[in-house]
Amino acid sequence: MLDLLALLLAALAAGAINALAGGGSFITLPALIFYGLPPTAANATSATAVLPGYAATLWRLRADVAAPAGIPLPVMVALAAAGGVSGALLLLATGDAAFSAIVPWLMLVAVGIFIIGPWLKRAAAAITISRWTAVPAVYLTCVYGGYFNGGVGIIMIAVLGLLGQNRLLTSVAMKAVMSATLTLISVATYAAFGLIQWPIAALMALGAITGGWAGAALGHVISPTWHRGGIIVIGLVMAAALFWRGT
Repeated sequence: MLDLLALLLAALAAGAINALAGGGSFITLPALIFYGLPPTAANATSATAVLPGYAATLWRLRADVAAPAGIPLPVMVALAAAGGVSGALLLLATGDAAFSAIVPWLMLVAVGIFIIGPWLKRAAAAITISRWTAVPAVYLTCVYGGYFNGGVGIIMIAVLGLLGQNRLLTSVAMKAVMSATLTLISVATYAAFGLIQWPIAALMALGAITGGWAGAALGHVISPTWHRGGIIVIGLVMAAALFWRGT
């Protein structure tokens, strides 16, 4: 019972963090691994738990959704779906032993992406890439999201900036479309192969939704600097704990 309470609290914290700037998977994935789930099942269950949060964000921002110039919205959605299923199948092919060794490094990569996120956004605003370069960039970002969700939102906003989409609210709304699509498709793939622990996912989804509402309110109170610093510390601590667990 205490273990389930810990998972609920982890999901509450993750929901609040995702509502503010993203990075909730830095908490949910390690929590599920330490709970005792195999790493691939933990990743699949974590993705399932955060999916309602993506859907809620998309619903709130639906009026601001707009695809980048030159790439129709259906094409963007199709790229997200293709990337989501590709990433999920790649996870299935990786297996628990290999993914257990990879996941601490993925955590470090995700934290690194989070740290350089502001620089990525500024750099992307100064560069525009062609449609032929954009399509594989969007697809590969969604493959990463289907395989390991950490930091995908920050990468997606940077890629959208490279496509010339520099209005923040529009980028966040479009990121929500892509994240919700790729996560839905990857979760459906995980479910088809029996990777998801549904009772745990439902419990954590409830916690993530509740935390999301609380995080939206706290966003007006917490300094962005302290918030970003806290997420970075959490990510580094969790990565260190996963490295320690593997030794």
